[in-house]
Amino acid sequence: MSESVSCPDHVDVLVIGAGPGGYVAAIRASQLGRSVAVVDENEPGGVCLHSGCIPSKALISAAKTYELFVNSKHNKMGIAAQSVSIDYAQVQQWKHGIIQKLKNGVEGLLSGNQVTYVKGRAQFKSGNEVRIDDGNRSKIVKFEHCIVAAGSRPVELQGFAFGNRIVSSKEILQLKEIPQSLAIIGAGYIGVELGQTFAKFGTKVTLLEYAPHILPTFESELASIVEKKMKKNGMQIITGASAKAAYEAEGGVTLTYTHSGEEKKMDADYLFVAVGRKPNTDPLSLEAADVQVDQKGFIDVDRQGRTSNPRIFAIGDVVKGPALAHKASYEGKVAAEAIAGHPSAVDYKAIPSVIFSDPEIATIGLSEKEAVEQDYKVKTGKFSYAANGRALSLHAGEGFVKVIAEANTGFIIGAQIVGIEAANLIAEIGLAIEMGSTLEDIAATIHAHPSLGEIVMEASEAGMGKGVHSL
Repeated sequence: MSESVSCPDHVDVLVIGAGPGGYVAAIRASQLGRSVAVVDENEPGGVCLHSGCIPSKALISAAKTYELFVNSKHNKMGIAAQSVSIDYAQVQQWKHGIIQKLKNGVEGLLSGNQVTYVKGRAQFKSGNEVRIDDGNRSKIVKFEHCIVAAGSRPVELQGFAFGNRIVSSKEILQLKEIPQSLAIIGAGYIGVELGQTFAKFGTKVTLLEYAPHILPTFESELASIVEKKMKKNGMQIITGASAKAAYEAEGGVTLTYTHSGEEKKMDADYLFVAVGRKPNTDPLSLEAADVQVDQKGFIDVDRQGRTSNPRIFAIGDVVKGPALAHKASYEGKVAAEAIAGHPSAVDYKAIPSVIFSDPEIATIGLSEKEAVEQDYKVKTGKFSYAANGRALSLHAGEGFVKVIAEANTGFIIGAQIVGIEAANLIAEIGLAIEMGSTLEDIAATIHAHPSLGEIVMEASEAGMGKGVHSL
């Protein structure tokens, strides 16, 4: 990989950003016969690989393992650890090893597909030119088409500037020690995931959320099961709270907030601000390329990812919609294929959303409420993990699978899962929606016993009024 501006003067496709959207788009464009270069000021893999999806899931896995040993003396299996310790430096080293292995894999994929990787910062000079600057020298590169996949960054609240003790989702994953206390602003998926993680490591965690309940973009029947487990982990959850100010002191931070009309203060080792992300469009000089953005900085695109400049496409976190790595990858393939003249276009009806909380949450398609609001006549099927033999043998009887179908035809239009392995189970529902399957199609599919997949089958049978293992 080049450490300086080493790039052809002209390429068919220039991709800005080497995250899960950018590098996938670059590879697909190369597969379709285009000369391709991808430029990023950081290492290949983007935020997802280096300071998002992968490192967070590594820490979540480590925390679950630690929790299992710590709580072993309370289980009914007859297996208990006499003592357990944690070397957090080793945990971080293990996490870094996973990142490095995957980064090497991305580099190999780019190289193997003849994609030129350029380390530097890109800025538009015109509708078909970009200046690439690596800090030492710069170069103008012309393109026939460009795909903007610049990603996003954490929102920094006014009065809560990131520093040594006030941290974003990037720094919280890189702490050298497990804090004794941690305050979190925001109970969205990032705040919940990492709040639970540190609580399992033994940190005293306080979570503040402005909305009436945690995970406000998800239905309360899903969030309530996770909230119950969070409280079991010893977390303090304060909803209806508004953060006002924070200041760092030696060895900690003081947070001021209001709750129930009263102003309150709390001290913590760290304050983690997890209130969302914003698109990285402002440094790109998009106006020079006649690319239109909205008031929040998102790029306007059509169903192929094409912007107001027909040469330039945009994907991932810089366009509207949920900031999901798999959404970015999907959009990257569509954009590359559109550039090659294929009739590809996005269809978001079967994009899963997953929270790696404990237990996990996964949704896809329409919820029952959304379906009714869109004038669907619906029928639903629901089945509990507590009635599944495999779930009980895994000591994971919390949660349920809920399948939503169109009443007259039985076509599946959505699902919600809360429980162990929800992230994996949702894939069956995604395939069903994509293929136009019905409740009967899933119910008639023989599922292995004992398995968690049977819960999806049982929920589908319940939706047909033919549930065998439910009343």
